[in-house]
Amino acid sequence: MKKTFELEDLDCANCARKMQEAVEKLDGVKSCSVNFMTQKMILDADDARFDDILNEAIKVMKKVEPDCTVLV
Repeated sequence: MKKTFELEDLDCANCARKMQEAVEKLDGVKSCSVNFMTQKMILDADDARFDDILNEAIKVMKKVEPDCTVLV
């Protein structure tokens, strides 16, 4: 399943890159794109576990950028 999420308070392109790399390492993630300019994340992950994977993705993103919010 592939979904796009709005991001709020993503401060820099370097943080976006770090967040993308962290999410891509999660089990079940096929691909992830975090774009600083559009303030969006496109997550492609296993359909059966999508919600669990999304929650894990949000956790690892908060470690990189605590102020960033994923609008679900």
